[in-house]
Amino acid sequence: MASDAYRESGVDLDRMDGLKERIKGFAATTHSPQVLDSSGSFAGLYQLSGYRAPVLVASTDGVGTKIKVAAQLGHFESVGQDLVILNVNDILTRGAKPLFFLDYVAFSNLDTQRLDNLMRGITWGCLEVGCSLIGGETAQMPQVYTGDEMDLAGFVVGAVERDQLLESKNIKAGQVLIGVPSSGLHTNGFSLVRQVFKTDENPNILYQRFDELKHQLGEELLIPHRSYYPLMEPVLNLITGLAHITGGGLPGKLPAILPDNLTAEINRGSWTVLPIFELIQKTGGISDEEMYRVFNMGLGIVAVCPEENVSKVLECLPDAVVIGKMIDRGEGEQVIIKD
Repeated sequence: MASDAYRESGVDLDRMDGLKERIKGFAATTHSPQVLDSSGSFAGLYQLSGYRAPVLVASTDGVGTKIKVAAQLGHFESVGQDLVILNVNDILTRGAKPLFFLDYVAFSNLDTQRLDNLMRGITWGCLEVGCSLIGGETAQMPQVYTGDEMDLAGFVVGAVERDQLLESKNIKAGQVLIGVPSSGLHTNGFSLVRQVFKTDENPNILYQRFDELKHQLGEELLIPHRSYYPLMEPVLNLITGLAHITGGGLPGKLPAILPDNLTAEINRGSWTVLPIFELIQKTGGISDEEMYRVFNMGLGIVAVCPEENVSKVLECLPDAVVIGKMIDRGEGEQVIIKD
């Protein structure tokens, strides 16, 4: 009787239990020997080993309003991947190896196919970076979310040896800035993008083909966030700093890794600005300043590197480019983008 009453309120416990069993199956494919049996537990278990003096590094984030575009197109694998990758990229900035991941998914209507696709994407993301999915939470909340609305968040924990931690004190004047290209928008600036193209009022525009993009707008917007851990891990010992360029762009994110007395001097035009950013700027009539404060503008990661290591880093990262250098700050801003 109680179960029927709960179902009438909008929550189907039987279907939720079935979904959770499917999620366990997805998670099991990502497990390493360090994941311990957590049967009968309310928490995931991970045995840390192989470190002399480990520092745990953690991050949590969501995919923002990119989830609305995914819902309109009915494609959720990419945002599942994004959820893992964006969090792993954040802990990478301290030199950390990802260990385990947890997800949080909340929704109104239980759509098994949608959630299957989402979990498949999360699993792909974990497998790509060697990270174990050891738990999470799936919640049906019909009084909080309506229709196809849902919320998505992720949490990752990694580790790095204390003496290998990337710290701002190691960044010096004269060191070189190396930019690694993004795959597109990644997961930032989607509120502005949706406003520029009026995707809420006219979802059909997502199926419109733009000459600048060579494909439909929706395909471009759902390009997965580029994974930088596999790329950067071999060169972490050659660099002194690493910034993940997300919301806030170069001016907003680079200062987070810089000592107060230094400025990152960046040469505009030293890297390729992807066509999607030019299309957004032209369509929305957006200033250069705002574009650089909202979007990554074609650079997903920026590394700070001693000059003597630049050639080795570029050899390992074929599509990376030198974009500037560190200079004494004086009274100016911490990031200068010059023509």
